[in-house]
Amino acid sequence: MTTPDPYTPGTPEPGATPPGGTEPQQPAPGQPAPGQASPAQPAGGQPHPASPQAPGQAYPAAPPAGQYAPAYGQPPQNPGKTLGIVGLVLGFFGPLSIVGLILSIVGLVKSRKAGQPNGVAIAGIIVSSLVLIGTIIVAVVIGVGVGYVLEQCAELGPGTHVVGNTTFTCPS
Repeated sequence: MTTPDPYTPGTPEPGATPPGGTEPQQPAPGQPAPGQASPAQPAGGQPHPASPQAPGQAYPAAPPAGQYAPAYGQPPQNPGKTLGIVGLVLGFFGPLSIVGLILSIVGLVKSRKAGQPNGVAIAGIIVSSLVLIGTIIVAVVIGVGVGYVLEQCAELGPGTHVVGNTTFTCPS
């Protein structure tokens, strides 16, 4: 290999502008050289299989009307999150815990279909279940107690009666 003679006219100096006044354009990183097919568009005009764009489109398709694409860096919205929160709150209120349990289950199912975690819905299911079991136990105990008192009053008749250490006041 020979090096150009810097003293010979007509040989360009390394790094110098060639005659004609313009330097040859270097392709940007990731871009094809002039005359080559782009990586997203292989030779033959067919789109690359991994390309998300349809032929002739410069940008991906827009989301359907009435829906917004999530902002850059934001995770997609969880569709069952609100139901999980409402189910958790209702789970603390005795008889409403059945509604809280149902809403929490629906919220968890919606979140799983969307591929999102929903710890609030799981907490709502647990709290609602425990409160519902507690409510059922309390209702059974109260029902048995009221049944016992009504049975004693039916035997004793109207008025105030003392049986052992318990005083019964029966309506007339």
